[in-house]
Amino acid sequence: MKAGIIGANGYSGVELIRFLSNHPFVQIEMLISHSTSGKNIKDLYPHLSDVCEKTLENVDIDEIAERTDLLFFAVPSGVSQSLVPQFLKKGLTCIDLSGDFRLKDPDKYTKWYQKPPAHQGYLQQAVYGLPEFYQEQIKNAKLIANPGCYPTAALLGILPAVKMGLVNFETLIIDGKSGVSGAGRGVSLGSHFCEVNENVKAYKIGVHQHTPEIEQTIQDISGEQININFTPHLIPMTRGIMCTIYAGLKKPLTTEEVVEQYKQFYESSYFARVREAGDWPATKEVYGSNYCDIGIVSDERTNRVMIISVIDNVIKGASGQAIQNMNLIYGWEEWTGLTLTPVFP
Repeated sequence: MKAGIIGANGYSGVELIRFLSNHPFVQIEMLISHSTSGKNIKDLYPHLSDVCEKTLENVDIDEIAERTDLLFFAVPSGVSQSLVPQFLKKGLTCIDLSGDFRLKDPDKYTKWYQKPPAHQGYLQQAVYGLPEFYQEQIKNAKLIANPGCYPTAALLGILPAVKMGLVNFETLIIDGKSGVSGAGRGVSLGSHFCEVNENVKAYKIGVHQHTPEIEQTIQDISGEQININFTPHLIPMTRGIMCTIYAGLKKPLTTEEVVEQYKQFYESSYFARVREAGDWPATKEVYGSNYCDIGIVSDERTNRVMIISVIDNVIKGASGQAIQNMNLIYGWEEWTGLTLTPVFP
């Protein structure tokens, strides 16, 4: 299998290179970047020396289609919607890590992303790439809309409770915290060291583009309309996302009862790990891996459940999940090439 990475010069692209370099069934055929074409990837990322020393190439539709079977799009939103249709017509499988194909309603994309949407036909064709819930659809897909990092953590935390009918939707609140790598490698005031260091701040309150993605998926699983409160925060660390999720229970349940139901729900999911009662995960415990760790507390005093979900935003929230989707499409075990132990400390 020959793969190409469009946007290989960014953080998600580099993580794709790291994992695909160790994948037994995939060869990295092309690294593509308009802004850094002509440069060797090892010159941008010296840690890739002797791992991958390919020269970054410019976008040439015909050449890319001739040389590759599968494309990963590790590009900003608004870019892939013009490229993906051209490659789909040439028979390539496309996995898009941007937000261009996640929302089925084009008006919502315009509202939340402040950009023109992709063509409706491709929005309907795209399969939402959350393997723990859409595995069968992913297996037959040619276009994958890889979930956002916040939605991955939030949805893996709350969807079992939604599917099992444990919670009242109108009480749902999601508090998200992300490391700075989520902003990408580009230089901006918001990710400047002096602005981020020893500082925690909320941002995009009520207007974050991942909000409708979370709502859409909960609605799809539950069959009910829902509006959520989601507040993201930037914290002074490189990697990781923690989502703390609050929801009222429909009936009283102990922590042990909820934990047991989650364990049964995820018993066949390789990358979703549910902690025992009284054990709550930290971002460092999934750092550098494709795992999502989940801890649960049922507060019997308030009859609310609190779910803590942690991922590495660049891996399970982007590149690792993209490879997990690729594995499902091609009939390989979903953990192929992804069984790296988290890095600690």
